[in-house]
Amino acid sequence: MGKIVGVSVRPGGKIYNYDAGLFVLSSGSHVVVETEHGLEFGTVVTPPRPAGEQESKIRLRKVYRLANDENLTQHRKNIETEKSAHAYCLKCINELGLEMNLVSVRSLFDGTKLTFYFTADGRVDFRELVKMLVKAYRVRIELRQIGVRNRAKMCGGIGRCGHVLCCSGFMNDFEPVSIRMAKEQGTLLNPTKISGLCGRLMCCLAFEYETYCYLKRKLPDAGKYVRTKMGSGKVVRRNLLKELITIKTDEGRELDVGLDEIIEEKNV
Repeated sequence: MGKIVGVSVRPGGKIYNYDAGLFVLSSGSHVVVETEHGLEFGTVVTPPRPAGEQESKIRLRKVYRLANDENLTQHRKNIETEKSAHAYCLKCINELGLEMNLVSVRSLFDGTKLTFYFTADGRVDFRELVKMLVKAYRVRIELRQIGVRNRAKMCGGIGRCGHVLCCSGFMNDFEPVSIRMAKEQGTLLNPTKISGLCGRLMCCLAFEYETYCYLKRKLPDAGKYVRTKMGSGKVVRRNLLKELITIKTDEGRELDVGLDEIIEEKNV
């Protein structure tokens, strides 16, 4: 592998690394790339850079070729088709009275297939809907039901941290997230505080879980009696990220003590 280039196949979507091969590329270049769905039209977002030692061991998909005027025309046509198909599908859903929420419509690069992504509380009989879509567009039609986490991934957005959603920014697969991971951080178990835009527990809880477990092992537990350079007392609070504990001395004073200031700890 020579150089790695970052390509996005959707405006504002996830950036995928590709093997640039011998192509001369720069930011904004239009290319045709290999994806799990076949060939796709993409735009170079990050310019080519030398592959690192570890990256050289990973087999990346290659940039298939530079996009020509015909590819650009087809891409624009696909965008218009997706927009019209989305509007028409919504109209059909309302006419048929189906209990489903249309999320997105994606067209294959060659325009031979349209995939409609939707969410629903249960199973939906959409056979009549498929007939209406096939009659209107004369291409292969697929309706795919997805979960709320996948909906957030496809639609994108900004999390409470102020950054692009992890799922739409860099995640390939979803990992299980449990309430125990939130408890490990000592946060208030308020659904509005620990849930993402999808309404499920935030994925970052899983990313941070191992770090919080490691930090908790380094600091004495609440209730332990410790002797420090500043005095002795019982641990009443812990600040894991700052690696500080708050002790209450026998005189009733509260002191913030760093990890390196602890001399001895013992149970009471």
